[in-house]
Amino acid sequence: MTDICNDAYAARLDAADPLRDFRDEFLIPKHAGEPMAYFVGNSLGLQPRGARAHVETVLRKWEEEGVEGHFTGDAQWMRYHELVREPLARLVGATPLEVVAMNTLTANLHFLMVSFYRPTRERPAILIEAGSFPSDRHATASQVRFHGFDPATDLIEVEPDEANGTISMAAIRRAIDANRDRLALVLWPGVQYRTGQAFDLKAIARLAHDAGALCGFDLAHAVGNIDVELHDSDADFAAWCHYKYVNSGPGAVAGAFVHERHSREDVPRFAGWWGHDPSSRFRMGPEFVPAAGADGWQLSNPPILAMAPLRASLELFDRAGLPALREKSRSLTGYLESLIHARLADVLDLLTPRDPAQRGCQLSLRVRGGRDQGRALFDHLAAHGVLGDWREPDVIRISPAPLYNTHADVLRFVRQVERWAGRAD
Repeated sequence: MTDICNDAYAARLDAADPLRDFRDEFLIPKHAGEPMAYFVGNSLGLQPRGARAHVETVLRKWEEEGVEGHFTGDAQWMRYHELVREPLARLVGATPLEVVAMNTLTANLHFLMVSFYRPTRERPAILIEAGSFPSDRHATASQVRFHGFDPATDLIEVEPDEANGTISMAAIRRAIDANRDRLALVLWPGVQYRTGQAFDLKAIARLAHDAGALCGFDLAHAVGNIDVELHDSDADFAAWCHYKYVNSGPGAVAGAFVHERHSREDVPRFAGWWGHDPSSRFRMGPEFVPAAGADGWQLSNPPILAMAPLRASLELFDRAGLPALREKSRSLTGYLESLIHARLADVLDLLTPRDPAQRGCQLSLRVRGGRDQGRALFDHLAAHGVLGDWREPDVIRISPAPLYNTHADVLRFVRQVERWAGRAD
């Protein structure tokens, strides 16, 4: 029987990895002079080496040209957001018309709900998952209140119905069916942040639309991680951040999707000058004429310095290709799961679904023994250069990102857990 718990086995997997050279495209933080085993791409992705050059190009242009930098060269600032449009559309499975890089995640959710949460007395409700990321719950509850309704009755939260806190499609279907006459909007995650569970977006959008509701997705933990195929999902809208798996820096400019069918409609929205049709924007007229597609939801001109790292990251995604990244992700998480089963079954419980189609990079691991044990293990790992992500009361999230993590990193994590548990070789 092959011993999967040794250096030679992990090295063979890494040597056979067609994406192995992409690790060198990133700056890996160090611990005690050695690269960390960094598993926190689900919180903040690492810096691409190319990001600095893109930022310095903007700074140099500003230094040398001042305001004229808006209008000169291939990377002119007036059209800078267009430089990321096509690679972003490829990353999320959309048409270029349907995507835009703008604002931040929760701001985009609010702006999009202005258009796509239009409650009535008969249909006031939003459906979300119980235990959603707090920002999503704050946003949806505040939208319900803003329109004069009560979150206690009109914010419907679907409780987990499976072991380890995951939610079945049957539970989602039951919740939509039970509230089908009251639902205005279904707002669902692509990947649930705490459990790492990935959802069938197309199926959820179909259920929402069949009930007469609109459907949007928060893809904070999905974009750059799993296939989302937004256009084919038939979602009405989606929003996401770029600082996690898309490696574009802390507080990076976020992304938004609006299905192209809505570009042909007179959709209510909050308007701003940058969302005005560029062909007449500089006429400075009083009437708002929206730009075509998702661009029409912009308000202000984009922060160019903050958008520059996104260009560097999207170049890497284009080179690697999402199918190859997903294949490596399945290899990394599969290896981690196998090691846990073989060596750590009495220490860690896997919360994330075992089916690779229902998860991405993240495995959420509950530490047996409760919070004190969990926190002690987390602190031990960090003290030895293995960085995961802590979620109260007893969960460590480990997210091997296929662009820069290795099977050797995964083995290093397992060995440090063994050492903490007092069973190291």
